[in-house]
Amino acid sequence: MKPGHSGIKRLIKATGFSIQGLKAAFKHESAIRQELFMILILGPVALLSNTTAVEKSLLLMTIFLILIIELINSAIEAVVDRIGPELHELSGRAKDIGSAAVLIALILAILVWCIIFFL
Repeated sequence: MKPGHSGIKRLIKATGFSIQGLKAAFKHESAIRQELFMILILGPVALLSNTTAVEKSLLLMTIFLILIIELINSAIEAVVDRIGPELHELSGRAKDIGSAAVLIALILAILVWCIIFFL
């Protein structure tokens, strides 16, 4: 087991690290800022729509999923960039796969929103 804090102290520390991560992502990643703006616009649309609670939940989950996957993608890109600036097949593959995950989340969100509002 890793030495360190446990219990509530660990939870407080972990929350602090998570907030630091959100701040860093907001500061350094334009995609994160764009997706937060999207949540600010589409979140109220989802909540105020004439849909069931389950549908509202699905609408909200899909837009938050995009943000979650974008945060993971940004972390992958930061680690790859930390390793070095030279081009490497595996570095490019890691970045491309992370980007593909964001694209799939966007497609999922579009599909769910279209199904709920147009079918």
